[in-house]
Order: sequence, then C-alpha cells, then structure tokens
Amino acid sequence: MAELVYPPVIGAAKTLFKAWDLKIDCKGSENIPRSGGAVLVSNHISYLDFIFDGLAALPQKRLVRFMAKESVFRHKISGPLMRGMKHIPVDRKQGEAAYAHALASLRSGEIIGVFPEATISQSFTLKTFKSGAARLAQEAGVPLIPMALWGTQRLWTKGHPRNFKRSHLPVTIRVGEPVEAPKDQYAGAITRRLRERCQELLEAAQRAYPVRPKGPDDTWWMPAHLGGTAPTPAEVKAAEAG
Repeated sequence: MAELVYPPVIGAAKTLFKAWDLKIDCKGSENIPRSGGAVLVSNHISYLDFIFDGLAALPQKRLVRFMAKESVFRHKISGPLMRGMKHIPVDRKQGEAAYAHALASLRSGEIIGVFPEATISQSFTLKTFKSGAARLAQEAGVPLIPMALWGTQRLWTKGHPRNFKRSHLPVTIRVGEPVEAPKDQYAGAITRRLRERCQELLEAAQRAYPVRPKGPDDTWWMPAHLGGTAPTPAEVKAAEAG
C-alpha cells in the first residue's frame, strides 16, 4: 500500500528542523536493518522523541510504526496523521489488541518503535523497562534495536513549557547493535540486557553532547547525578504518589 502520509510528514519535520537550525548528531543508523522486522527501543525524555527516533531510521530507508497511547489518535489534528502513518494505538487497560497489531506488523517485515518506560522520564534517567518489547521480538523472531536520545527534553518535555524558539540546539542520537531475543530465554532477562545497552547508549550520548547548562537557571534539563536540578527518580516517584 502506498505511503501517502508518512513522506510528507517527514518532509515537514525536516523543514522545521532546518528552520530551527537543530544540530542533530546521529550515529549508528547502520544498525537498523534495511529489510525485515525489528523492534526499535528508545529512552523517553520528550514529547518529540518519536520524531527523532524515526529520523534515525531514514538512512536505511525504513519507516517506523510507533506504539503510542490511544488518546493521541483521538486528537483532531494528530489522530488522522497517526493513523495515516500506520502507528499503533495502545489502550493501557486493554493492551492485547495493540500487542496483536504490533506482532502482525513485525511478522510482515515492519519496524515497530517502542518506549519501554511507557511514560516520559522526568528525571531524564532510565526508568524500569516493561517486558513487552522483548516479548514482541521473541514471538515475531526479530531483533531488538536499542537507541538513546539526548537534548530533545530541551524542546518539549513533561512539566516544562515547550520552547521551539531555541535555535542551534543540539540533539544527540545513538543507535546500538541489535540485541537478540531467543525464544528459549526469559523475557525479563532479555529486558534487563536491553536496558543495559540503552543505558550505555544514553551515557555515550550525554558524553558527546556539545553543550552544558549556561548557568544556574539552565540546569533543569540535566539529571541530578550529573549536577543538574532535574528531580531524582525517588523525588518523581514521591510526587506521583502524593
């Protein structure tokens, strides 16, 4: 079936990136297979992460179908676009349909994008990974492709106003080598290995990031363990519980 929506959306995104003069540093795209199914797994620090994750697949001429919360598909603007790009709606109370949809897509040779943390990490550190990505890869017989983003939180993230006026902003993307998901292994063990790879990639992206906070008022986007003022995972958990 012809892709009538995805290519124009990609073109619009590239135009915006050029207008914002984003400095995108992407390494490892060659690890994304040129054909066949795969589960692309990324950390989640911004509302725009799926765009940059998808960008990493373009050098391999691949389009990524992301699993996203169902409410995005009900929005009058984003809904038609998400459906047109064949992304997969996820109802968290009834996830079986989304899982079956993703599995069928993988078996037909598609790349499925998954955020195993499920929600944006407000601490900008890796949260616990859910095992769905590993189980999908096992059942479909496809590899997991770990990746990490850094800098996207400075554009638009949870708890902070979006700021598309930032020019020359760097975004760092790192894609790792495939992680196999053998059917005879426990999904939890594969998930732990996958998270370790994503952690390594995140640290590599952070090391490569070319700028640091400009001053005390610009430390919000750095995690506490790196000297920033983002809340710690424990503080986020306490705030959510309260």
